[in-house]
Amino acid sequence: MKVTVNGETKEFESGMSLQDIIEKLGIEEKVMAAAVNMEVVKKREWQRFSPKDGDKIELLHFVGGG
Repeated sequence: MKVTVNGETKEFESGMSLQDIIEKLGIEEKVMAAAVNMEVVKKREWQRFSPKDGDKIELLHFVGGG
């Protein structure tokens, strides 16, 4: 399936969970929030949530500053 992750088109196996995608990208330590098609997916739901072909995924991390 093809999905857009943070504005970049990527291809993954169908049926992968959001957690699987985050791990495959190697950024699981950094991701604090995720949204699919502008809908927030809570972290506890990442393992059960499976994006579909054409979905837009935004993976966000927080940066401190001042």
